[in-house]
Amino acid sequence: MRPQRLDDIVGQDHLLGPGKPLRTLIEADRLSSVILWGPPGTGKTTLAQLIARSSEKAFEQLSAVTATVKDVREVIAAAEMRLGTKEQGTILFLDEVHRFNKAQQDALLPSTESGLLVLIGATTENPFFEVNPPLLSRSTLFRLDALDDEAIVTLLRRGLTFEDATATEDALAHVASRAAGDARHALTLLEVAVALAAARGTPIVVGIEDAENAANAKALRHGRDAHYDLISAFIKSIRGSDVDASLYWLARMLDAGEDARFIARRLVILASEDVGMADPMSLVVADSAARAVEFVGLPEAQLNLAQAVVHLATAPKSNRVTMALGRAQADARGAGRGEVPMHLRDAHYKGARTLGHGVGYEYPHDDPAGWVVQEYRPAEVRDNVYYEPSPHGHEQEIARTMTTRSAPAPAPAVSKNEQAGDDERG
Repeated sequence: MRPQRLDDIVGQDHLLGPGKPLRTLIEADRLSSVILWGPPGTGKTTLAQLIARSSEKAFEQLSAVTATVKDVREVIAAAEMRLGTKEQGTILFLDEVHRFNKAQQDALLPSTESGLLVLIGATTENPFFEVNPPLLSRSTLFRLDALDDEAIVTLLRRGLTFEDATATEDALAHVASRAAGDARHALTLLEVAVALAAARGTPIVVGIEDAENAANAKALRHGRDAHYDLISAFIKSIRGSDVDASLYWLARMLDAGEDARFIARRLVILASEDVGMADPMSLVVADSAARAVEFVGLPEAQLNLAQAVVHLATAPKSNRVTMALGRAQADARGAGRGEVPMHLRDAHYKGARTLGHGVGYEYPHDDPAGWVVQEYRPAEVRDNVYYEPSPHGHEQEIARTMTTRSAPAPAPAVSKNEQAGDDERG
């Protein structure tokens, strides 16, 4: 079932679409050494084999899991002989290139630098951490993305033709959602589902039950409205500080195959919308969970999501950031011309001072308190209040700080030398 042409590959349009960089280099047979970086099942090996098929160069393949320095040297020796006797170049596809240690990677350097070998390295790990800088600098890095559900369904339909079977739309959607962007995993799940359906006899029709059993997970049995009802219950439970209800809805969605990235995105939004400055660390925790979903993937990233949910549900709540932004946006869109005050305008270019730009600006770091009394807004909105901290969590401290600055003592006099330094800072 491996694609036989570039057009057969699904996904990766940013690299392989018409006129895109990798496709152009492959079709012109002018590809130099490259590192293909992407999650499992995104087509790295398939792409390497298609490159070999479209090139006049010989193709060698090694796995960094089992290959040794001796194996590398044998490939290099064969490449030298091939170039000398046939004037034919060599492509070396090195799968799991991050598994090679420094000595093994260094053995490739002279051959890739001279052009004797065109290296195609494939890795699921960040090459900036796992590939030696000299080897990475001699290669072009192409990043492959996890496949979206639409691309996965396209692959599943191809798989069904090979199996002489059909499937319901619900079954295809469920398998795609459980595959998490991994084409190989999707086809494996499909193979199991087809075997289950075939046990009932012909014609083979894969239903939702077969897909559920193959993936060992229940499918979301609801339409678009019910889908948003679930996420709504989840968000409202966290906002309401009910940690057990929050975990229940999280478990419901994960067991049903909900996209973990969608859940993570909503947690990041909630961290600012409903917790905000009452617990500033909540945004850090939510963002870390979202990154874990991408870096670790399911099922392990369920733990990261659960930790974030517990933190957010038990954190003090405040929507004052949301309210403040709304008030500021209303003024920004409707109040006067919004002219920048003269003392705040850019004074770094020649002649700016003659226009009055920056004149009177006071540099807060020069004040022992670290701040000064100074107007920072246009006249028409200078008295409007946007952010009012709540009495919850960290916002209590913010409220105290803002109170001490609402009636400050007069700023100390500024010497001529200090004023000169202030003028230079603009």
